[in-house]
Amino acid sequence: MPNAEAPRIVVSGLGVTSAIGQGQAAFTRALLDGRHRFGVLRRPGRQLPVPDQGPRFIGAEIDALALPDAIAPGLLRTASWSAQVALATLHEAWHDAALDRVAPERIGLIVGGSNVQQRDLVAAHDAYRGREAFLRPTYGLAFMDSDLCGLCTQQFGIRGPAFTVGGASASGQVAVIEAIHAVASGRVDACIAIGALMDLSYWECQGLRTLGAMGSDRHALDPAAACRPFDEDRDGFIFGEACGAIVVEKMETAVRTARAPYARLAGWAMRMDANRNPNPSAEGEVAAIEAALAAAGLAPRAIDYVNPHGTGAPLGDTTELDTLRRCDLEHAWINTTKSIVGHGLSAAGAVELIAVMLQMKAGRLHPTRNLDHPIDRGFRWVGPEAVPHRIDNAINLSMGFGGVNTAICLQRHS
Repeated sequence: MPNAEAPRIVVSGLGVTSAIGQGQAAFTRALLDGRHRFGVLRRPGRQLPVPDQGPRFIGAEIDALALPDAIAPGLLRTASWSAQVALATLHEAWHDAALDRVAPERIGLIVGGSNVQQRDLVAAHDAYRGREAFLRPTYGLAFMDSDLCGLCTQQFGIRGPAFTVGGASASGQVAVIEAIHAVASGRVDACIAIGALMDLSYWECQGLRTLGAMGSDRHALDPAAACRPFDEDRDGFIFGEACGAIVVEKMETAVRTARAPYARLAGWAMRMDANRNPNPSAEGEVAAIEAALAAAGLAPRAIDYVNPHGTGAPLGDTTELDTLRRCDLEHAWINTTKSIVGHGLSAAGAVELIAVMLQMKAGRLHPTRNLDHPIDRGFRWVGPEAVPHRIDNAINLSMGFGGVNTAICLQRHS
């Protein structure tokens, strides 16, 4: 049972950038309409240098990034694509939570995701090959996992603790869990968790395809049909550029704006499988869900909405539904955010938590794309159209290679 004297942890600010829209308003509209941006990846450095060496990689990319005037031009000149998107996304969350009114030394920052600037580094390797002695000095900063923390703390004047955490595709949600711990312990008054944009190069795309994790051979000529979590015709995840920023605080300090907090973070857990490999474990997923529910003091029947990890991986999707059934959660509504935005990898956990809270605010559940033949029809699936629903208690799941399993329970703020 939860500790009755434990602090009430809430979300006071959100920022989101994805291929379907930048900012809460645009993202929510596209999400509820089921609008996608899947196609052949066109960002330089995403396709193999010799096209006929292998498949054309598909996914969803951000079309244009609006950068606030307040971001220092000097920072932007040397910032990678991941860093630019992080700065823009944090700007929205920062002002949403009115963090200018919090003492800088009482604000923390945790970036979810390591090795997120790969494409930028590969581009530098290609540009300076044969003349390495002239390599730009900022390369010495950009390959460090502290680079995004340094850029964000400099721009926003953050003086509290700032660091990165890695959890593969669960990194964004791991960052939120660490932000909760930082606030609950009193180390900071507010902590920002960023699920960073993982900027894949052709090396990572090829490696993930070779591993059998990234699709799609089956839908190579029809990118719109490729991302299909929990559908019988799935053949792997489809990448989607994204970044999410979540401001975590205690309820008693989140009173700087007239707006109520987005949600209460009622229970959370992280469990490992003791396994380096990418294969999922129902035991690990069950353990994380049960621990999160116990921390929140919620019975499974109290959960009315599940946002699953749901990537479109043949084994992963089957294992996750088996997990939900073992946890007595098949009664809850379920949809898949990745079917619309793609798999943001390091950003996924944060972006999907944001999707839960924006659906909670809207009173509607977004559609599930490409769910033509569900692998298990015993669940309460949201189909191709959004449905009205008041979310009172939700659970968000995020898993990662290396046996990472995380779960967070969210409650409607009252």
